[in-house]
Amino acid sequence: MSQNLHNRLLSAMDRDDAIDLLRGAIGRNSVTGNEASMVDYLQGQMQSRGLEDIDVREFELGRPNIRGKRSGMGAGKRLLFIGHTDTVHVEGWEQHWAGDVRENPFGAPIIDGEIWGRGAGDLKAGICSSLAALSLLDRAGIKLKGDVDFAFVGDEESGEPGSGVSAGVKAHVARIASGELPRPDFVVYTEPTQLAVYPAQIGFFIADITITGKSAYFGVPELGRDALKASHAVMTALWAHSDAISTRAEHPLVGRGFLLITTLQGGGFIAVPERCTLSLIRKLLPGESLDAAAAELDFVIRGAVTDPEITVDIAYPAGRDHALGGTAAEIDLTHPALALLQDSVGQAMEGRGGIEGAPFWSESPFFVNGLGIPAVYCAPGDIRNCHTFEERVSVEEYLAGVVAFASFIARFCGMEDNN
Repeated sequence: MSQNLHNRLLSAMDRDDAIDLLRGAIGRNSVTGNEASMVDYLQGQMQSRGLEDIDVREFELGRPNIRGKRSGMGAGKRLLFIGHTDTVHVEGWEQHWAGDVRENPFGAPIIDGEIWGRGAGDLKAGICSSLAALSLLDRAGIKLKGDVDFAFVGDEESGEPGSGVSAGVKAHVARIASGELPRPDFVVYTEPTQLAVYPAQIGFFIADITITGKSAYFGVPELGRDALKASHAVMTALWAHSDAISTRAEHPLVGRGFLLITTLQGGGFIAVPERCTLSLIRKLLPGESLDAAAAELDFVIRGAVTDPEITVDIAYPAGRDHALGGTAAEIDLTHPALALLQDSVGQAMEGRGGIEGAPFWSESPFFVNGLGIPAVYCAPGDIRNCHTFEERVSVEEYLAGVVAFASFIARFCGMEDNN
């Protein structure tokens, strides 16, 4: 039956419609804070593709989420596709590609079988492949038993002042938790995976450490308290701590935990340095407690500073689904939806659909850990070129994603018409 379904979908595929959908999405500048531009585009597309109950709602002033659904005939499962509408900035893009057809970051040119532009992979290809999949089911004459929900949220990306704290998805899952919106049985978050299936992801927290001593003229250093020297001791202890973390456990999909010191700033003007600041990021594995990891970090840092007159302050600026950061997540690898999604992807594109782990943090923990709803990442796009001047997505991979998602929707939700 699955092969017959695949062939039926292939014969109904409208490549031009799917490609135009994605190029139009890339054409909307939706750098974090400007999500309304993408939502405006999606609203028109969702209406034209026959979604119902389309709802545009602000999670912050001028920054909307959008959702809609396709109702099935009844007695089937409910599936949710979700992705973020915002992208990272485009600073330097035009200068990098000056005089090239790629100069406009929102131009979406097709070059050697790839669509270029900011957001192409992260993650407008995922959003558009899910919407194009619904249109493909319609063209193939396939009616669903279960319902399909679509939710596209803002504020996932970091980097813009006062944003990037997952405010959009927080607003959406709150509506599910309150009973205002129905609970899906399964969630596909359309982060780029090159059409692999990611049932596990890392957790993280960022720590900003301020070490404060006392300045003194260089000729009488004994009158000061050297914050730079204390920072050296702290960094030495942190690197040893990272080595210890990495030896504790290895997750089969996301590897080992560690911490990485990312910045160091400090110094004095011909004087004993009074203040130094460090920043680090800690990778956590599924099952690791973020609270426990942060408490352990605090103990290591403070234990490395032996001078009682030197103070240490630690801040955690990147709270997501946790006040201090983002939790790791994983779902049961025997969940039947995984095999269905893998098979659907594998039929759509040879060699794809394997189980892997996400080497990034995104918003599936809001569902997996917060609501107890299984969620995976799966979509066209290569995370390695996202956030760069090289961001692009393969046309054939994108179209395979459309077919794969259409097949998965039909098989997961159930088909009223099994011809």
